[in-house]
Amino acid sequence: MSKRIYLASPFFDEFELDCVRRAEDILTKRGFELFSPRLNEVERDKAEEPGLWSAETFENDRRNIDLSDVVVMLYHGGYSDSGTAWECGYAYAKGLPVVVVHVREDADSNLMVSQGCRANVTLEELESYDFDGLPKKSFGGKIF
Repeated sequence: MSKRIYLASPFFDEFELDCVRRAEDILTKRGFELFSPRLNEVERDKAEEPGLWSAETFENDRRNIDLSDVVVMLYHGGYSDSGTAWECGYAYAKGLPVVVVHVREDADSNLMVSQGCRANVTLEELESYDFDGLPKKSFGGKIF
């Protein structure tokens, strides 16, 4: 049975969009059942009641983390999207393994991110990371 992966990532600018699209492509081609909030957004004008878009979005994402086997986080270094950080903290608290993908080669890492995950990998390593064995891999860069 294929693992269900929740992809936590910011997607607010072109670089972030390029990264999340690449990760979606990698994980989909590997045959995983993928939930990406970018691809499953609650449309603001289709929210059940006006003004409830944020509540529906939150519940949709939280429910899909609960349904997942693994959370993959795209991390851009010291800067971190607060929503992405929340998703990973929630997954960690639920006992779900988190794999952090460091998308910027020279970026440092927050200690809570690098220590609160199963593995720290690059986008290239995501192509072959063993999601069955979930081997540990420490972050090799500067941690603050």
